[in-house]
Amino acid sequence: MRALWPPVSRALRALRSRESVLRESRAGLCGEQTGAAPTFGLLFDIDGVLVRGKTPIPAARKAFQKLLDSKGEFVVPVVFVTNAGNCLRQTKADQLSQILGVPISQHQVMMSHSPLRIFKQYHNKCVLVSGQGPVLDIAKYLGFSNPITVDAVRESYPFLDMVDHSRRPTILPSTALDLPKIDAVILFGEPIRWETNLQLIIDVLLTGGHPANPHQPANYPHIPLLACNMDLMWMSEARSPRFGHGIFMVCLENIYKKITGKDLKYEALMGKPSVITYHYAEHLIRTQASTMGWGKPVQTLYAIGDNLMTDIYGANLYNRYLQENGSTKTSKALVQAASGAGVATVSQEVEPAWESELSFPSAARCLSVLVCTGIYNPHTEVPANASHSVTETVFHGHRDFRFDPALVEPGHVVQDVNAAVDLIFQLERYLPLGASHTA
Repeated sequence: MRALWPPVSRALRALRSRESVLRESRAGLCGEQTGAAPTFGLLFDIDGVLVRGKTPIPAARKAFQKLLDSKGEFVVPVVFVTNAGNCLRQTKADQLSQILGVPISQHQVMMSHSPLRIFKQYHNKCVLVSGQGPVLDIAKYLGFSNPITVDAVRESYPFLDMVDHSRRPTILPSTALDLPKIDAVILFGEPIRWETNLQLIIDVLLTGGHPANPHQPANYPHIPLLACNMDLMWMSEARSPRFGHGIFMVCLENIYKKITGKDLKYEALMGKPSVITYHYAEHLIRTQASTMGWGKPVQTLYAIGDNLMTDIYGANLYNRYLQENGSTKTSKALVQAASGAGVATVSQEVEPAWESELSFPSAARCLSVLVCTGIYNPHTEVPANASHSVTETVFHGHRDFRFDPALVEPGHVVQDVNAAVDLIFQLERYLPLGASHTA
């Protein structure tokens, strides 16, 4: 048998030692934390943790019954941090309520595109949005007043979309309906017709926002490009992972590079594992804690996920940020996410109204908990040549995130989300009054 990748082997040891951790901490359940207002919050991934495609994972309902009191209210702040971007927050909240059998508010849901509310400098500009689902409704909900879709560009300039022979126009229009200049491109998630979206987005980038004009590859850098959801793959009902938006981004990046010889540049990258996503999620946790009337600030975030390259990498990256920078950095520094931490630099400054809300994280740490019900397989082997572990064949993170073995090392490994909640309560020595607790 070939040697396991070091983070995987350490994760297996952690999984085997989970029962001893629970036994050691169970004795402290009647300690000072019991029934008192806790100082931690929970960040849940969805796909692979709570559901597989549209099929609920059985452990999910058990876990969430432990998070409610006798009145059906959450005993700790909970935020669902998903890289999905194909629906509105309320739609996702309704789906989660049905899956989990507990009432979920849209204020507990963070989509991959949620941080776009911060980028107000683009809200009044004409932006091209790519993805599927109600992308115009999503864009307007986020504050964009003048979004247009790839389909709208295609309808205005049908001769641009020529890959599918059956959709090629038989008669070219004598005059095209001019669209306003496109000032930025926003990638919400994977589209349905990849060839159409790839072609027209490249047209927009190479023409400075006038897709019917001739390409001008020398016009560099291109107009701003903002992307949400960098997941290379995700787990549904299939036995193997499926293509995610990260695959589409790989295609777009390589096409642009092949045509121009230059790297595609992102003005911002959102969704896990970006620092700004976790900082925004902490803002939602703090808001919930305040609504609950907690007198003490949230000190610890537990991020529960199934993907080493997004959930675990992102939680550990944010934990590193908290450890190294404390609460002294400004939101501008946070959004710029220093490249030394392995994140692509982005240049936006946060609007003053958001600056006051996002500048000062109260948490001292963000701890990662890996479950084995999704992408992560505890029995996966890696190439015998250890040098191969730093190549793209193993590191599935985005191009602009540097590989760091420490960032994909989970703090804890458990079988499922129910076991994760048990472990966290034990580690925090916390048993909420009026709630059932079974390990």
